[in-house]
Amino acid sequence: MTQETLEELSREYRDTIPADLREYRSFDAYLDQLYDEPKIARNAHQRVADMFDYYGTEYDEDAGVVEYELASEDPLNDGENTFYGRIVHESIHEFVNKVKSGARGLGPQKRIKLLLGPVGSGKSDFDRQVRRYYEDYTRSDAGRMYTFRWTNLCDVIPDQDPADNTVRSPMDQDPLVLLPQEQRDRVIEDINEELDAPYTIRNEQALDPASEFYMDRLLAHYDDDLQQVLENHIEILRLVADENMRQAIETFEPKDKKNQDETELTGDVNYSKIAVYGESDPRAFDYSGAFCNANRGIFSGEELLKLQREFLYDFLHATQEQTIKPKNNPRIDIDQVIVGRTNMPEYKDKKGDEKMEAFNDRTKRIDFPYVLQYEEEARIYEKMLNNADLPDIIVEPHTLEMAGLFGVLTRIEEPDTGNVTLVQKAKAYNGEIDEAEDIDVKKLRDEAAEKAEIGEGMEGVSPRFIGDEIAEAIMDSMHRSRDFLSPLTTFNHLEANIENHGSIPEDRFETYHRYLELVREEYKERAIEDVRHALAYDVDEIQRQGEKYMDHVMAYIDDDTVEDEITGREQEPDEQFLRGVEEKLDLPEDRKDDFRQEVSNWVSRRAREGDTFNPQDNDRLRRALERKLWEDKKHNINFSALVSSGEMDDDERNEWIDALIEQGYSEEGAREVLEFAGAEVAKSEMEE
Repeated sequence: MTQETLEELSREYRDTIPADLREYRSFDAYLDQLYDEPKIARNAHQRVADMFDYYGTEYDEDAGVVEYELASEDPLNDGENTFYGRIVHESIHEFVNKVKSGARGLGPQKRIKLLLGPVGSGKSDFDRQVRRYYEDYTRSDAGRMYTFRWTNLCDVIPDQDPADNTVRSPMDQDPLVLLPQEQRDRVIEDINEELDAPYTIRNEQALDPASEFYMDRLLAHYDDDLQQVLENHIEILRLVADENMRQAIETFEPKDKKNQDETELTGDVNYSKIAVYGESDPRAFDYSGAFCNANRGIFSGEELLKLQREFLYDFLHATQEQTIKPKNNPRIDIDQVIVGRTNMPEYKDKKGDEKMEAFNDRTKRIDFPYVLQYEEEARIYEKMLNNADLPDIIVEPHTLEMAGLFGVLTRIEEPDTGNVTLVQKAKAYNGEIDEAEDIDVKKLRDEAAEKAEIGEGMEGVSPRFIGDEIAEAIMDSMHRSRDFLSPLTTFNHLEANIENHGSIPEDRFETYHRYLELVREEYKERAIEDVRHALAYDVDEIQRQGEKYMDHVMAYIDDDTVEDEITGREQEPDEQFLRGVEEKLDLPEDRKDDFRQEVSNWVSRRAREGDTFNPQDNDRLRRALERKLWEDKKHNINFSALVSSGEMDDDERNEWIDALIEQGYSEEGAREVLEFAGAEVAKSEMEE
């Protein structure tokens, strides 16, 4: 074991600290730096917008969506907090677009970005992720920002408390606000000429009341010589966002009406200073309100619509005017990205309230729905297991995917068209579109958007519920000395607890039980497919059958003959053999030519690239050949014997179990699926 030393730990920590964090510089030095690096004077929207690009992006041209790597890859935490699902990344893309629009001054900078979604959809995790990355970004050179502090105040102001001889900017304002607006505008005009960004630097903020007081007194002392004030009483320092220190990041949550006051948002009188300065003196104000703490960064409102209406009125002024007005105190300018989160019930309640019209008009709603791709949903559960101290247990194939399929079925709208089942729709959303099936995904999405009350994916079973049942199923397996977690065990736990979960309404019980049966049926087909692969899979035979299929296809396309394998005579392409393969894909007669041309083009393309023919490399052809081989062999297999090991040769059974283990099963899990699928196949054989 390698033991860390204190020296190594200290050095590693030191490397994470900005080199100039504890340095103080003159205003003149800051001005020089500003001309070299105009971006240090960005406002909050501009800095947050740049943050998303800083950690990397990937553009999905087909979907027209930018995936931001701070969400899709989570580079700071080695992927521990990644987000999955096309629809979720669409929501993140929409959120960032609103921030970027605000960075350009197009309007959203004066709006609340309201993340709306059902419980457990990930909106809180995303909000938290943004705050964590903003902290890191402001520690980097690219995300630098600065503020200032007043010094040597007692030298000039007679009644200044010696404890307040040095006072940091209460709102952590940018040093630019120290310049009068006319002179400030000239500087901003200069630096915008050097700025390489899709936005322009703007700053029309007034000094906070305390700083305005100090500036007025000092200018009076120095006969309005601004240079003397800034050189003798201002020091510039690095500002780093830190939620724990309530610095440039703040979260705010609703409390009991009796225990919450608007001063929590706007700040209040500092009673310890009233005796020193007097009640109306701006130096006797405590800038500890949430809006004050969030200045230059991010304000995060948890369960925002649960706040009393009086509090929401404060948000109206803060968002639209970008100022706050504490009781009995002057207004204070603010600069921050205001993000709110809310669940569906509160949103529906406030949406129908006519008295909330002004508030609703000042929000930009971003829907944050559940994941609608079941394989992406499975990755959420996989992440949950990877982040936990998972027992020594094997998660069997299809377990997480089938749990994800159940979750997705509860979230998508039932298709209106009778030729598409709910499971087919879920598969289509997952990208499993078979050309033999006439499924228009865009049409399905459009129909669902019209049918859903707010949007598809905004209702249904949460990943938390399914994740909890997976965890219970794991513990149950351990207690029963099973070293594997199977879909069957997971299904049992889901079924047993659908009616015991507080977030699932009673009128959905019957429907969700029906959906679970659909998932069981889908799993049965997949289990049988795995057993087929184990019992009848023969790589050499599939290669031979694939070559034969392609010989006959090429002859069919070229209107040519093919040599008979036995007699050596030329004959017409074997249509019965060709259809015997294609029917395994449920390919109708009128689509056979399209499929044959498709595989012919695929083979020709590979030949041009110097690749030899291998049916394993074409998913549809491989599946068809595997199923054809299964049909040819299954009549020689005693399926009833699969259920009872005593009726079968152990060597043969062990060979099949080994084949299943190669597919990812544990030994005991292989035995279970062999018996389960064997029983299902035996039953269907008897019915035939």
